Amino acid sequence: MALRLVADFDLGKDVLPWLRAQRAVSEASGAGSGSADVLENDYESLRVLNVERNGNIIYTYKDDKGNVVFGLYDCQTRQNELLYTFEKDLQVFSCSVNSERTLLAASLVQSTKEGKRNELQPGSKCLTLLLEIHPVNNVKVLKAVDSYIWVQFLYPHVESHPLPENRLLLISEEKYIEQFRIHVAQEDGNRVVIKNSGHLPRDRIAEDFVWAQWDMSEQRLYYIDLKKSRSILKCIQFYADESYNLMFEVPLDISLSNSGFKLVNFGCDYHEDRDKFSKHLTLCVFTNHTGSLCVCYSPKCASWEQITYSVFYIHKGHSKTFTTSLENVGSHVTKGITFLNLDYYVAVYLPGHFFHLLNVQHPDLICHNLFLTGNNEMIDMLPHCPLQSLSGSLVLDCCSGKLYRALLSQSSLLQLLQNTRLDCEKMAALHCALYCGQGAQFLEGQIIQWISENVSACHSFDLIQEFIIASSYWSVYSETSNMDKLLPHSSVLTWNTEIPGITLVTEDIALPLMKVLSFKGYWEKLNSNLEYVKYAKPHFHYNNSVVRREWHNLISEEKTGKRRSTAYVRNILDNAVKVISNLEARNLGPRLTPLLQEEDSHQRLLMGLLDLICHIVETSWRKHNLHSWVLHFNSRGSAAEFAVFHIMTRILEATNSLFLPLPPGFHTLHTILGVHCLPLHNLLHCIDSGVLLLTETAVIRLMKDLDNTEKNEKLKFSIIVRLPPLIGQKICRLWDHPMSSNIISRNHVTRLLQNYKKQPRNSMIDKSSFSVEFLPLNYFIEILTDIESSNQALYPFEGRDNVDAEFVEEAALKHTTMLLGL
Repeated sequence: MALRLVADFDLGKDVLPWLRAQRAVSEASGAGSGSADVLENDYESLRVLNVERNGNIIYTYKDDKGNVVFGLYDCQTRQNELLYTFEKDLQVFSCSVNSERTLLAASLVQSTKEGKRNELQPGSKCLTLLLEIHPVNNVKVLKAVDSYIWVQFLYPHVESHPLPENRLLLISEEKYIEQFRIHVAQEDGNRVVIKNSGHLPRDRIAEDFVWAQWDMSEQRLYYIDLKKSRSILKCIQFYADESYNLMFEVPLDISLSNSGFKLVNFGCDYHEDRDKFSKHLTLCVFTNHTGSLCVCYSPKCASWEQITYSVFYIHKGHSKTFTTSLENVGSHVTKGITFLNLDYYVAVYLPGHFFHLLNVQHPDLICHNLFLTGNNEMIDMLPHCPLQSLSGSLVLDCCSGKLYRALLSQSSLLQLLQNTRLDCEKMAALHCALYCGQGAQFLEGQIIQWISENVSACHSFDLIQEFIIASSYWSVYSETSNMDKLLPHSSVLTWNTEIPGITLVTEDIALPLMKVLSFKGYWEKLNSNLEYVKYAKPHFHYNNSVVRREWHNLISEEKTGKRRSTAYVRNILDNAVKVISNLEARNLGPRLTPLLQEEDSHQRLLMGLLDLICHIVETSWRKHNLHSWVLHFNSRGSAAEFAVFHIMTRILEATNSLFLPLPPGFHTLHTILGVHCLPLHNLLHCIDSGVLLLTETAVIRLMKDLDNTEKNEKLKFSIIVRLPPLIGQKICRLWDHPMSSNIISRNHVTRLLQNYKKQPRNSMIDKSSFSVEFLPLNYFIEILTDIESSNQALYPFEGRDNVDAEFVEEAALKHTTMLLGL
């Protein structure tokens, strides 16, 4: 399955054994009844009430006397603690404890059994109490009303020392929210009591709302009020300094007027009618640290033939509404849609029917979403019960009393990547796997191994391109802010192919109106995203035009021999040395491929995503058992060498269109394999079309390794005439051959005569060195000697290149002799 639920807490395993141990101690002391039936009754009444911000879990059960018992499971110590025993037969439906565990707030309702009455407040249905628990002391009645009341203590972000004031939220079914401020005092050691319990200050936080959600991790309250039948989403941020702010409000195009009253994450809502659960709307808000804000909405379902749900990407300024038809509609759907927050992803889950994973960070491309239907075995193992999504990828199953941590399954995603036939699923699985792997070398190695065997598996996008860009993005996304605007996350800019099973409608939405002037943390990032959406229209995508221009300039300068300032080039090359040294330091095992070992000016001047490419080439090299002898030209190419040559050619195609640099030595290795594997005409075509780039290292090795047979001479000459002039002149001096001498002499004469202006001849030239009685050649050599003498007189300190008129004369005679066949 694509989603893996790891149990962090289980009532049956983490609480029940402790209750049994407590019962055994009670029996030993003679205080307990010792009935196994009573213990089973305890377990039947055992249920989770709330999960606090620090991860502690509050649960309740009834003892053999019908008393309500409150317990707490500490997620850090993994120990249970008895908080309070309320000696009344009432039903608890909401509870919260403060961070110091000195105060307990609880809402209880009158028992449904006939004849049972609320003895404390005879005329009320719901009783909300504030209890002192260290030691057990006063009981303060906060509310005694006929409507339901939910309670939630605020947890300040600074928990290093107890605060003198505790704050408690009361949420009323009568559509208002109050905040109680509770001052406590410490007396007689550890005794904590409420000061001025007769009058607790309170503030009205919100009213006339129809829906509210509590974010325990970030201490935020979201709620929706109706203004002229419009749903307005608002958010209040609570701070450690006892203040709070209304952060924003934004209209939502959803209808809540007839949906009744709904709360999310204010404890476990057990009083709800479970038979009608699947017919109710689902609405929740998800955020993450990068400044994303998503509202997930599924309206009431009149028919199970089609399911519709929407995601409002507030931070992107648009919404997407998805519609899917259910297969096997005859099977009774007993549960509603569940939305799960997975940080950079949102999961939409309908048990037994479909699982939809949505990319929150990049919602523009539908191919980054993974949609699996009920026919896929990957979703069959997920719970077929209502799941409550909490902060930090926590998921609570109220029915079983289990708390899960939701994780994406790397193994399942890799399996999907390898087995699916759909390009859109390959794209989504690749990104999901890289995200949850967070740049792990083992995961990348598995993906690279598969890519090397299936390099042409995708038709809609270049697999190597997508892997290089996606892996680079997901390896640094968590460390760098605004990464979306700086680096590409995908090689695909548009995707017009539909995903089988769902239809999609995209609409622009109104941006939130921020209500405060100064922002910090999450709110600063959200505001930055909103400013980008507001002013960057059309939205900017990563553009490699700057890199492209720099690349062309550097290549042009390399060919012409011109360079910018020495300091500029030295700075670039120094940075390249640092990059290469870092890559070598991270390489744990010995590297077989001879990359990063040579001076490759083209690639050192533009250094970047090198390690991934090194990894791909290294994987291919190991797979085909290539060795160092590949670097010599005195052998013919094998099938293994041709396979690696093909992989490297695909890497080159992928990087060229994106103007991504390659590791130094890549072109040399690629060219050597090309000489091994390709016929001469194919080799020259690859060189002329830019598929193979001739490096100085590769050509020098070619000149030294190959002898001067007729076939090799043809190859060498074909290579030399295709070299840039500066490199070509250097290579020609290494080839002891008349053809090389001819090229050198021609280049020398061309350079001397470029700026030649006829002047009166110097009659003092010594002609005794010329032994050829061929007047045109004599005259030409005399002119060259004259030019050389003049240049030497004008520039006496310039170095010479070991070419002079005598060498030209000798080369001309040899060339003429060859042409005449003498």
